[in-house]
Amino acid sequence: MKRSTLLKSIAAAAVVGAGALAAAPAMSAEVDGVMDDLRVVKIRAGEPITIGVYEVLSGPDTALGLDQWRGIQVAASDAGDKVAGHAIRFLTEDTGCNAEGGQTAATKIAANTQTVIALGGSCSSATTPAAPILWKAGIPNISTSASSPALTAPDRGPGYDGFVRVIYNDNWAGKEVGDWAVNVMGFKRFATIHDGSPYAEKLVRVFQKRLVELGAELVSDEAVSPTDVDMRPVLTKIATSKPDLIYSPTFVAATAYMLRQKTEIAGLEKTMFVGSDASFGAQLLEAAGKDVVGYKITTTAQEVEAQGEGYPAMREKYKEMFGEYPIQGFHGNGYDAFMMAKNAIEKVAVVKDGATYIPIAALTAAVKATKDHNGMTGMLTCDQYGDCAVYKFAVYEFNSDDKSTLEMGKNPKRIYPEKF
Repeated sequence: MKRSTLLKSIAAAAVVGAGALAAAPAMSAEVDGVMDDLRVVKIRAGEPITIGVYEVLSGPDTALGLDQWRGIQVAASDAGDKVAGHAIRFLTEDTGCNAEGGQTAATKIAANTQTVIALGGSCSSATTPAAPILWKAGIPNISTSASSPALTAPDRGPGYDGFVRVIYNDNWAGKEVGDWAVNVMGFKRFATIHDGSPYAEKLVRVFQKRLVELGAELVSDEAVSPTDVDMRPVLTKIATSKPDLIYSPTFVAATAYMLRQKTEIAGLEKTMFVGSDASFGAQLLEAAGKDVVGYKITTTAQEVEAQGEGYPAMREKYKEMFGEYPIQGFHGNGYDAFMMAKNAIEKVAVVKDGATYIPIAALTAAVKATKDHNGMTGMLTCDQYGDCAVYKFAVYEFNSDDKSTLEMGKNPKRIYPEKF
């Protein structure tokens, strides 16, 4: 295939909607004698290498994506702001943590035929449509915190063949939440609330499956919209079933409304309310106020001592670069995603006549072959489906609505397990 024809094909593929059937790209390429089964990106001497980044960077969940984007920037700085001898050009797009935003962000990134790889997204709802658009354009994707089981499921479809992630799989998380709630806390009756997103709904379903396996009872299974502001009807309905625990892994806005309105509902005074790391951040404290106290979230352990050996220095550099310590829990994931991409790019790069050539099929294979990567979040090895993360289940409880106290391990404070 001629290079001009190849570029037209890639550009056309970039505008395919998320609803289209996304198959593995049927391309092959030769550029200046460099061959690849997919495509080849040529970077001339003095030109930057282009890396796409798509995260949630606006709205109530800003902290989630901004924290990861900052982690990527810290990693780039540690790499001397170069990959394979070239300066870095980041194409950064905001997803809004929704499907439409993910589709738009991916389409913009894919439209640039110099894009070598994409990092992101933050949310499964945005990543689910984005990853196939990127792969249709021949762009592999390392996700920073999209944890829906469907993204790495064996039957996920060829549109996700270029996808891996450095965040844990919610198949792991949902099971662990169930084990803790039943076997450690001794609860028997449960209610769940999800917001219809691929993240929250899939996580809830895994949790519910584990309840059945453990012989516990699901007394109420409810859904809200991410834009709902009145949670009283749902909470009132749940109260009639008298659950010991409500599990609601929703994002900041919905969680804050539930926390504030839960106190108004008779019958929920002794019911434990548990969410997930999707709601962690200063914006939750602002929105929920004093009602955040006692709220529990489940996540992977995030204290300094639970991270990789290089994390303490990374955390200090984060503060040096941005004037504050990490604002959410997945900056280390952003760092690891960048470094995995950098290592893979440099492994497959071909230098010829002063230019650098990146064979993308070879790059994708190199990313997937990541093994024993000594990352900020631990030792990362990718399995055959693209799950590369380390997972250490933990439960944290908020003890103050004072934003100045917000820090994993302090506020919220880890209540389980006692030791790693």
